[in-house]
Amino acid sequence: MQTTKRFLFAFSALFLLAFPVSSFPKFTKKPHLFTQTTPLHIHLHLHKRIQTQTQTAHTHCDGSLYYQLCLDTLTTILPDLPSKSLPEIISATINHTVNDVKSADFNVTAIRRNLHSLSALEIRALDDCHSLFLETVTHLNSAISDLKRPPYNKHNDLQTLLSAAMTNQATCLDGFALSNSRNKVRRYFRKPLRNISRQISNSLALLKKMDGTTTSEGTTETFPEYGEMWNGFPSWVRKKEKTLLQAAVEDTEYDLVVAKDGSGNFTTIGEALSVAPNKSTTRFVIYIKAGAYYEYLEIDSKKTMLTLVGDGIGKTLIKGNRNVIDGWTTFRSATVIAVGSSFIAKGITFENYAGASKHQAVALRSNSDLSVFYKCSFVGYQDTLYVHSFRQFYRECDIYGTVDFIFGNAAVVFQKSNLYARLPDPNQKNLFTAQGRDDPNQNTGISILECKIAAGSELIPYQTMFKSYLGRPWKKYSRTVIMRTYIGDLIDPAGWLEWSGDFALDTLYYAEYMNRGPGSNTSGRVTWPGYKVIVNSSEADQFTVENFIQGGEWLDGTGVPYYLGLYEKLVDI
Repeated sequence: MQTTKRFLFAFSALFLLAFPVSSFPKFTKKPHLFTQTTPLHIHLHLHKRIQTQTQTAHTHCDGSLYYQLCLDTLTTILPDLPSKSLPEIISATINHTVNDVKSADFNVTAIRRNLHSLSALEIRALDDCHSLFLETVTHLNSAISDLKRPPYNKHNDLQTLLSAAMTNQATCLDGFALSNSRNKVRRYFRKPLRNISRQISNSLALLKKMDGTTTSEGTTETFPEYGEMWNGFPSWVRKKEKTLLQAAVEDTEYDLVVAKDGSGNFTTIGEALSVAPNKSTTRFVIYIKAGAYYEYLEIDSKKTMLTLVGDGIGKTLIKGNRNVIDGWTTFRSATVIAVGSSFIAKGITFENYAGASKHQAVALRSNSDLSVFYKCSFVGYQDTLYVHSFRQFYRECDIYGTVDFIFGNAAVVFQKSNLYARLPDPNQKNLFTAQGRDDPNQNTGISILECKIAAGSELIPYQTMFKSYLGRPWKKYSRTVIMRTYIGDLIDPAGWLEWSGDFALDTLYYAEYMNRGPGSNTSGRVTWPGYKVIVNSSEADQFTVENFIQGGEWLDGTGVPYYLGLYEKLVDI
């Protein structure tokens, strides 16, 4: 009897979740706007007001992907729409979306609590969704706060916040992709999440109408994602970081030291992270001495301005083996997770050693805004490096993997780094990138400049047995650009691979410019509408460090040699 009651309670809860109260018919009689006794001048006034409201909504919604949703939203939440400024309209739209996210989170929590036949993977996926929804509310509220502070000169920050919020909804649903349960849990909230993503898409379209960012020549920049570069990094790394990243290990002062042999403050990295300050506004540095640390680490949102410094690639290693075959979501399989903003890592190897047969197994996931990885390596097989969201920069790093081993939806630049394909499972192909842009107004994409794309040492003897490609479109508006990079002979002449049939082939943006090496010949490349060989240097220049990473103050004076444009011109440091 007790079991029956629990079953009925769970079923009732899920029934209400699947059919929210608002979806039931309402039988109250709606009042007529006009009646036969309404005076003519009131008729005319109301008609003119409605007409003005509608015309204003049409003007604002022009160019949005979900036009009717935009119209319905603006006319419903803003009855005095013509009197509102564009920032006020965007704020109201985002605030409406916040309420929808909170409702979705409530439903997910109820499912987690009341449905007792969940698999381990589904439980973890629901927990991921809860975390992602909380982050989304934070991102959206931050955007609302920024919109309240004129002169609204944070367009790129706003675009980044909204882009990350949209990515979070897709990540929540992706967590259930490998679930074989008959419950089909995500059906309970797939439609609300789709609506949330579309609302954010419309907010991005509205935000685009506010973009007044121009170059010195007066033309609007196409990709103002990152911020100005200074001495090798975007200028949001301050002068203290310049000294930190330039200095030898023995010449640097650290706040904490981790050493396996007991010669530091702690023997594990996790212990050091636990005592690092929360919400720090100054740089806090943890030195990790050489050794292999078998730990799972999360630099959560409270751990801001944190730096981890190791003794170098292959010397300081952080290792784990979580993977989807063993019941982890891709999102939670990462050995190291960086969420707190302005995270920096130098001289560390991040590894997931689960192996090719375990499929998705992430070495590092970063959704840390303004994060930097310098002289680090990332070692795994499928899904090695998860550049999940926000703005990221990688300099002189090594990335190893097999399937989609650089993936995600951040705005990310790789400069002077090495990308190596490893030996995959039989019947697998090597795919270097799988970029996940869902919307044309998201300021996200992968830019690979002056790097090396090649076979790793373990693949070289078997290279002819496996096909390798530069990437494939994970999401509809996938965007990846490869410029002035050495491409080895492992790359198939077609260059790029379909994800599924003709999905995204006319909406993606894949481009190559002046690459070199035996795999760089573009004569046999795919003929998709979204693929192009860039022939105009001014178009290619939009993806350089100077322009693709412009719009704020990043990485001020780190002291790393760099060049701003398409060609190397070292800067005196």
